Amino acid sequence: MSAPRPWTTRLRDAALSAGVWALAGAMRLQPPRFASWAGGFWARKIGPRTSIHRTALTNLRLAYPEKTEAEREAIAIGMWDNLGRMGGEFVHLDRIWQYNMWEPAKSRIETTGVSNFVAMRIDGKPALVFTAHLANWELPAIAAAAQGLDSAVLFRAPDNSFFADLLFEARSRVMGNLVAASHVAVFELAAVLDQGKHLGILVDQARRGGPTVQFFGQPCSANPTIARLARLYECPVHGVRVIRLPEGRFRIQCTPALDLPRDAKGKIDVDGAMQMITSVVEGWVREYPEQWTWFYKRWRM
Repeated sequence: MSAPRPWTTRLRDAALSAGVWALAGAMRLQPPRFASWAGGFWARKIGPRTSIHRTALTNLRLAYPEKTEAEREAIAIGMWDNLGRMGGEFVHLDRIWQYNMWEPAKSRIETTGVSNFVAMRIDGKPALVFTAHLANWELPAIAAAAQGLDSAVLFRAPDNSFFADLLFEARSRVMGNLVAASHVAVFELAAVLDQGKHLGILVDQARRGGPTVQFFGQPCSANPTIARLARLYECPVHGVRVIRLPEGRFRIQCTPALDLPRDAKGKIDVDGAMQMITSVVEGWVREYPEQWTWFYKRWRM
């Protein structure tokens, strides 16, 4: 059993939780587009003053040594804008999905790779879907639930129990099954695939002890969960990303199933598969670097 947290930590978490609750309530009263704009505005003002900003710039120097400091700073500011907008949108998760394939002009969402998504929905097989912390990364799970794809999502709950409950409540209203990352989560993930469902996983963070991959030309560790599941279940692996567009709109793209590398026995090679998946994510980030979350310790080994 873990030791109880100090009372000062509990008090700090309670105060922070109360502040976030009040802010979320106020933003909930605003239209989604205004809440998104306000979140971006304040994040651009406050974010660059934090130590997190310095971490983001350190990572940007690793990824883009050829860019000037001003160019890297502009990407970091864009990151804060995206994160602030996502915060404003989070309180409207149940309102943000506006998609009409017959009248795209009236939709908040546009899609590419629809045939790949449809194939997943009708083939009767389980599938693994990876995404990254790009634009509004909550949208793929919302899209899957809204379009009738039987799915589950692996997520990491915050240490603060208030935030964990807030996130779970907001997500559970608009997503499929939610599986919290833990030492026993692998059994829940296996059950999801055994039932023929589709499992979504964020794959762009480091994991100590995981396979070493190249990301922006630098070695880093990867979380091999998705590749190990693909090897075990021999199910398709698709990538889904979100691109933030002007005027509060988004584009969701679904790739065809990846042709993952295999070993001499014909089984999916976990290390090679993670490099392929990481390379796909790198391509996404290079296209819209200001929409990725640069302060993660991605190059931690």
